[in-house]
Amino acid sequence: MTNEQKALLAILSRLMDYPDESFFVEQASIHSFIDESIASDEIKTELLGRMNPLYELPLKDLQELYVNTFDYKEQANLYLTAQELGDSRKRGFALIQLQKLISEQGFELAGNDLADYIPMLLEFLAVADEDERYDNLSRRLACAIQRIHTQLSDENPYKKAVEILMMFVFEAPNGEEMSALEQLREQADLDELPYPLMYR
Repeated sequence: MTNEQKALLAILSRLMDYPDESFFVEQASIHSFIDESIASDEIKTELLGRMNPLYELPLKDLQELYVNTFDYKEQANLYLTAQELGDSRKRGFALIQLQKLISEQGFELAGNDLADYIPMLLEFLAVADEDERYDNLSRRLACAIQRIHTQLSDENPYKKAVEILMMFVFEAPNGEEMSALEQLREQADLDELPYPLMYR
């Protein structure tokens, strides 16, 4: 990935995380980071035009929008293995594999999020060394992001922000990849399980 693409990953990682007071405190530093890291006027214009509406909302309204967008809609959730496998028992193993990948790159999970939390994985791609597993994770995220994007209404400002990733970072997944994603979910085993697997 180019340096600009990695900068976009870092920025979208923050925009797609749950907004708290620091979201607005960091606005000036994010704008400075954009000026320093994004050389393309086209990308900069698109990015600012799509992220600024989120900053124009009061915090309470933004938090409600976030929850209604990502937490209350199963197909727009922000967990990679849930996008891929639903509630399948295979999700536990997939989480372990992601944790192993992150650890082997020299990083540790912060906070209480699972290893497949998409904003965290975007940040991981922004800083990790690129290899075959990195490329594989990028394709998996492209499919999940595309699926999330299609679930959001055109009026939702998060849709316009998420779209940045498909415009400038990820190659759009083909029909075969998206079909495979849906088939994996359809084959999910929905037996009751001790779920989800948590990391500490």
